[in-house]
Amino acid sequence: MRRLSLWMRAHPVFGDSLIAGVLFVFDLGVVAAASDFVPPATLLFVGAVLIVPIVFRRRYPLGAAYTTLAGGVLQLLTHGSVDGGGIPFRGGDFALAVALYTVVAYVGRRQGLLYAIWLAVGTFTWAYWRIGGGIDTAFIVFVIAVVFGFSWALGEFVGARRAYHSELEQRLKLLETERDQQARIAVGAERSRIARELHDVVAHAVSVMVVQADGAGYAIKTNPELAEAAMRTISDTGRQALTELRRLLGVLRSEDQSSTQWAPQPGAGELHELAESLRAAGLPVRLETAGDLSALPAGLGLGVYRIVQEALTNTLKHAGSGASATVRVAQAGDHVDVEVADDGFGTPHDLVAVSGGNGLIGMRERAGVLGGTLEAGPNPGGGWRVRAVLPLVPS
Repeated sequence: MRRLSLWMRAHPVFGDSLIAGVLFVFDLGVVAAASDFVPPATLLFVGAVLIVPIVFRRRYPLGAAYTTLAGGVLQLLTHGSVDGGGIPFRGGDFALAVALYTVVAYVGRRQGLLYAIWLAVGTFTWAYWRIGGGIDTAFIVFVIAVVFGFSWALGEFVGARRAYHSELEQRLKLLETERDQQARIAVGAERSRIARELHDVVAHAVSVMVVQADGAGYAIKTNPELAEAAMRTISDTGRQALTELRRLLGVLRSEDQSSTQWAPQPGAGELHELAESLRAAGLPVRLETAGDLSALPAGLGLGVYRIVQEALTNTLKHAGSGASATVRVAQAGDHVDVEVADDGFGTPHDLVAVSGGNGLIGMRERAGVLGGTLEAGPNPGGGWRVRAVLPLVPS
């Protein structure tokens, strides 16, 4: 039954043709009885003008309604009066009520009121011209008014439901659009996050490997043991970077993530290993911590780790030979202070900042996402200093 209803809604001409067919069946009896008083050709023509527009009433509501009204006018002019043996009323006249309902439901109340006025004028003209005055005429007019009133009320009800459903459809489309936009924003944010992760992993690993490779090249003849240690550091750093890259790229490739090799994200508790890897790369790092950093939330711990990693990577690349770095991470009250300072004299870090380096941009974005602030600039006594203040609970 539901399928039939949906099919008829998708093919309105079929349902309207059924209505027109029912009206035609009712009209046939009157046409056969009045063929002695009115020419059959006139009866058929007026019936066609009254009924056929009903088939197209939903596609062309105003055109169909006023064509049907024209058929009523033709009937008024051609069918004669009761005293003269005419037929002032026929089954096809119900098409006028269907037309009124259609105008109210599918066009609007204002056009429906105008159409109702024309029907009222035609009805009173028909009643007093073709039938004549009297109580019977008044009763007939009352019945016709009830029929037209019912058509108007039904049109109002259906029109209100159509307007309600149309508004619901618009809201659903708006919600779907907002959902798609939010999904695209979420995808963009996730890709930006993964891009920052990739940058941190690649920049740190490649910087360490380049420094170690240079050191191994200088020491391979004079100090083979140091060169061998440098190559081991390169190997370990490369394997670690490949593991993290495989995990991040697996998230991008796999929709169901069934083949992704999951590994825990680093946190503030792994800062000692990070400092040790930088010391092995040739950068003396002094790490000072205060508070239970391993108890920090996962997102905050990852942010602290990545900020320190990026700052030390910049020191390794730009501070010059002989530079050292100091890392201070302390949990104080409801926030975490992170400070990375070096005493280098190599390529000024502010040139990197002015050129739009992704490292400093990424650090600021991480701090902003966590609800904190980050400052980066030269130390008064020389070198470079990065300081971030990150709240435990983002505001």
